[in-house]
Amino acid sequence: MGLTPAALQVLEARYLRRDEAGAVVETPEALWRRVAAAVAAQEPDPASVPAQTERFESLMASLDFLPNSPTLMNAGLPDGQLSACFVLAVPDHMEGIFGALRDAALVQKTGGGTGFSFSRLRPEGDPVTSTGGRASGPVPFLRIFDAATGNIRQGGRRRGANMGVLRVDHPDVRTFVDAKRDGGMANFNLSVAVTDDFMRAVEAGEQHALVNPRTGAVAERVDARDLFLAVCDAAWTTGDPGLLFLDAIHRADPCPHLGAIEATNPCGELPLRPDDACTLGSIHLGRHLEPDGRALDRERLRDTVHEAVRFLDDVLDANHAPTPAIARTTAVTRNVGLGVMGFAELLLRLGVPYDHDDAVRVADDVMGFIQEEARIASEDLARERGAFPAFEASLLADETPVRNATRTAVAPTGTIGIIAGTTPGIEPLFALAYRRVGVLDGATIPEANPLFEAALRERGVAPEPVLEQVAATGSLEGVDGVPEDLRRVFVTALEVPPDRHLDVQAAFQRHTDSAVSKTVNLPEDATVDDVAHVYARAWRLGLKGVTVYRYGSKGEQVLRLGTGETGVQREHAPRCDPSECAL
Repeated sequence: MGLTPAALQVLEARYLRRDEAGAVVETPEALWRRVAAAVAAQEPDPASVPAQTERFESLMASLDFLPNSPTLMNAGLPDGQLSACFVLAVPDHMEGIFGALRDAALVQKTGGGTGFSFSRLRPEGDPVTSTGGRASGPVPFLRIFDAATGNIRQGGRRRGANMGVLRVDHPDVRTFVDAKRDGGMANFNLSVAVTDDFMRAVEAGEQHALVNPRTGAVAERVDARDLFLAVCDAAWTTGDPGLLFLDAIHRADPCPHLGAIEATNPCGELPLRPDDACTLGSIHLGRHLEPDGRALDRERLRDTVHEAVRFLDDVLDANHAPTPAIARTTAVTRNVGLGVMGFAELLLRLGVPYDHDDAVRVADDVMGFIQEEARIASEDLARERGAFPAFEASLLADETPVRNATRTAVAPTGTIGIIAGTTPGIEPLFALAYRRVGVLDGATIPEANPLFEAALRERGVAPEPVLEQVAATGSLEGVDGVPEDLRRVFVTALEVPPDRHLDVQAAFQRHTDSAVSKTVNLPEDATVDDVAHVYARAWRLGLKGVTVYRYGSKGEQVLRLGTGETGVQREHAPRCDPSECAL
């Protein structure tokens, strides 16, 4: 499969090796070979390395599967840091806080993204016994982290990405909720970590205790519903904060004996313990159909899943962790995150509208199959190489041993989706035509959906007049000459009802070990109550996290509808900017 012009532009800007003068000295073919050789070198049997190198190279060159960006950037190079996603501890003392900032710099300079829970920090005004002073609280430190990240480019090639988390029972939670109202903290996504007890208190209109993390004492009791609506209002206004559902995360954790999970990576698909990391990879679903295009090619998908799990497990051994603490933590569980990209493309090829019940059935079927095969692949690796070290003490101890405590996670795949020439993650089509603005050192990448043009030609419709109209707005709204069945299938993100966004996310989450990165798109005229409905329903569906983006709520946005310089200039920015995420 050939690379698109946009893919070549992204590869040259961020992935292909350069000499000291900055000239590109690597081809895409050489990149696949470099990565494949470095990863396959970890195979236990040296005699199998050449053949495995060929298989890994074919896996990537075909675009059937791609690993996360740090693997593509760094495999086979001296630094060799290959993971995309990290969570770092932020203890309640100055040395620990700035130690976390130092570690974040080490992670981000190699291309990784970082998540932090600031929930251990004492609240604003709390006494500092060592100095006799008063604490500033979590939010000022969060701003320091944001400012530092603004001066660090991930792997020297893009700005850093972060997730900041605060528990809903922290006394400074309202300050945290409103932290983005002044337009600051461009380098952070924010999430409030909520419990089932809090959400039940919201439903019942009960009081909710705010607890000082230093003393464990109740600092204040507030109306749970008022606090929840404050979160929803901030999300309506700025796109942040999202919610993390801590109890859902902990119920699915196979290794609770290793400690509590407090935060996620920047895009939310990986709940991780402090000083933990994960390496990710994604399968291009649009490449796994039968030749007639009418059904999933299960044999091919099975082969890809097994090869991809082996690839990701080898990456763990090829990886150079940025700190000794991260090396120790990741070795214990050997977590990997196999996910998907091109779900919207798959639906388009099958003729299934994203907002139809059949889309949810396809999601259940596809991810259920991948989840089952990923587990079988990890069982095979365990028989060959041994189970993950924490297996005997884990909740999986009575089951067939597996090599990896978690095997699946659904990431946004913004940049590797461009390389693969497909739609990002499990998102619907953003638009039929749009521009990526300022994502590659100020460059603009115009993009149009090739499947739509092909569908028009297949139906005997001249595409040029239709595409000229679509180029102005990005959608089929008000566009003449489009057959009704195509109009029905080629729906875009803002045309999909919020509940259907949630239904699709829930279908993938049912078959995912870690979590699912997904943005619920809301129209510009959505209300705070609409946000509240999405957040409450996401909890009832058992999701591990949820984010919303109300159209027009951000001034500086990456994706702009339409490909022309004139016409309608409507803009959109998912909460996790897919061009800057660690994928």
